[in-house]
Amino acid sequence: MSDETPHPAAAPTFSSREAAALPRRSATISVLVENESGVLARVIGLFAGRGYNIDSLTVASVDAGGSRSRINIVTSGSDMVIEQIKAQLTRLVPVYRIAELSQEGPHLARELAMVKVISDGANRAEALRLAEAFRARVIDATVESFVFELTGGTQKLDSFIELLRPIGLAEVSRTGVAAIARGTRMLSSKH
Repeated sequence: MSDETPHPAAAPTFSSREAAALPRRSATISVLVENESGVLARVIGLFAGRGYNIDSLTVASVDAGGSRSRINIVTSGSDMVIEQIKAQLTRLVPVYRIAELSQEGPHLARELAMVKVISDGANRAEALRLAEAFRARVIDATVESFVFELTGGTQKLDSFIELLRPIGLAEVSRTGVAAIARGTRMLSSKH
């Protein structure tokens, strides 16, 4: 454990029945970790072992030397569950810092999707109209198919995908959410 993040007080514990009765919310949590073998497995194990769900997960090296990685996790649960998750993540080694971006202030969250549509005739033209309306780019085209690239918030991507479903949606590949605080706040310091 680094000196950058103090150990929090123990998170409250409660039964799964009590947890299910509490109001749920979505949380975007960024975790700065040592870039070493097994760290991601420990984070995923923490979620799996306690029955928490991961809605989105992205991981990448974030410093010039490749010694630190940033993990962005989107999860949901009651306030108590989210606090438990953060407390348990803090106790993992080698975690340097944790920030719940969705609660600490304004933040940006985006993901990228590649969406394949197989269609012909009017459906093909409709797919192009929808792509234009959503500002998706055509990155591959054949006589029978398109692959669109779309970047934005999760709801924007979900809406685009749902509109394409009846006109030939064939396949989707998504990156998961990348998130960062707006302004001068940084995960690597306590601004």
